[in-house]
Amino acid sequence: MALATEAAMAIPYRGKTSESTYFITANTFQKKKLFQVEKNARLFLDVMYHYRKERKYLLHEFVLMPDHLHLIITPAGITLERSLQLIKGGYSFRMGKDFGMRREIWQTSFLDRRVRDAAEYQKFRDYIHQNPVKRFLAARPEDYPYSSASGSFALDPVPQWLKPMDEAASMQA
Repeated sequence: MALATEAAMAIPYRGKTSESTYFITANTFQKKKLFQVEKNARLFLDVMYHYRKERKYLLHEFVLMPDHLHLIITPAGITLERSLQLIKGGYSFRMGKDFGMRREIWQTSFLDRRVRDAAEYQKFRDYIHQNPVKRFLAARPEDYPYSSASGSFALDPVPQWLKPMDEAASMQA
């Protein structure tokens, strides 16, 4: 009985995660620089956009760094855990299928922060955009090819409840 209790304690209770927006961080296994290889990065983007197209989640912002990723997503009718399982598990499956890779790809679990308001959304968005610049991978956020800051990717709009008050008010007028 003790093992069942320990296992249940390992997964934090997040409440009803299908109705909130989250800032996510997920690391590659042992921080391997898997995504510095273009074909690996492009495959990840393909998987992530496949599940977005299936409307499993809304994708608001992202950056794919060599050894980790950051996302701002809103699960759509599924839990946050299921959303990340689709992204990470789908990518692992495709790496095996497409490239014959049969090893650990991801660190266990992920870090999440519920986005509570417009200011917090903007803080996470700025962090995502600046991450490649801080790591000297690009001179400007828009120069990094694996980021929503590049302007090359379709994104879902900021959820209405996270828009700045002046923007939300002007949309109602």
